[in-house]
Amino acid sequence: MTEIYKKYFNPKILSRVAALELKARQVVAGIVSGLHKSPYHGISVEFARHREYVQGDEIRHIDWRVYARSDRFYIKQYEEETNMRCYVMLDTSESMLYKSKKTTKLEYGSLLAASLSYLLLQQRDSCGLVTFDDQVKSYIPPRNNPKHFRLMLRELELAKPGMKTDIGKIFHDMAERIKKRGLVIIISDLFSDIETTMKGLAHFKHRRHEVIVFHILDRAEITFPFRDMTLFKGLEGKGDVLAEAWSLRDGYLENFKKFEEALKGGCLGKKIDYVQMITDEPIDLKLSKYLTARIGRRK
Repeated sequence: MTEIYKKYFNPKILSRVAALELKARQVVAGIVSGLHKSPYHGISVEFARHREYVQGDEIRHIDWRVYARSDRFYIKQYEEETNMRCYVMLDTSESMLYKSKKTTKLEYGSLLAASLSYLLLQQRDSCGLVTFDDQVKSYIPPRNNPKHFRLMLRELELAKPGMKTDIGKIFHDMAERIKKRGLVIIISDLFSDIETTMKGLAHFKHRRHEVIVFHILDRAEITFPFRDMTLFKGLEGKGDVLAEAWSLRDGYLENFKKFEEALKGGCLGKKIDYVQMITDEPIDLKLSKYLTARIGRRK
């Protein structure tokens, strides 16, 4: 009991959890403002079936095309009404600690995970959390209640970066563990072997899950702004390298572009949403843009 108390009820942890919850709520408020409409038809919602209109239903859900054919009113029902199960998977490997400014990729990813979880729970879906590096570090099964959300926030605040990551293995393991069809949201810098990563994503699709990949990157990882003699500190077991940065820049940018294109192309080929997010971008604006585009595709 003492260990549980220290883990979950430490005043410092509770304070950070409260701050994270406030930030998540603010992000979601910004998303709603950006969409100029309810977020309920944004993330997990897919058209499921029609049912006959009854008094009290919102007129905006009437399918007018069906009415034109049948002269009867039918309402569109969405997956949100069937309580979809969602799994937010956050990479906590050491490379997620990188930052060129004030925010690490892990901090950014944790806020994104909290914001998405809050948004999903608000639209009555069940949401769970998985943190991982080279193994699953924590797994909270999907539920839908305020206490459950607080438990997820605590795990996000307590998440300690591991060393290496094994993304392909983790994806295969979770694809087998998740028995019922749901939505899998991946938050990671995806710094792993491309081929094994894509095979892992394909496993989720084979199990009929919908998948969204949020690719978290630092601006410096994209632009490589370094020019002078620089010490590059190795993460995930890699050694440090002292080098003249300008001599590495062209080769680095070429390889990064190939990495980026392989991820985007692989996701597109598997009908997986790919969203690149940079740690200096406001989360609410980026998510609003993505959700607006997603809603547009489903109309």
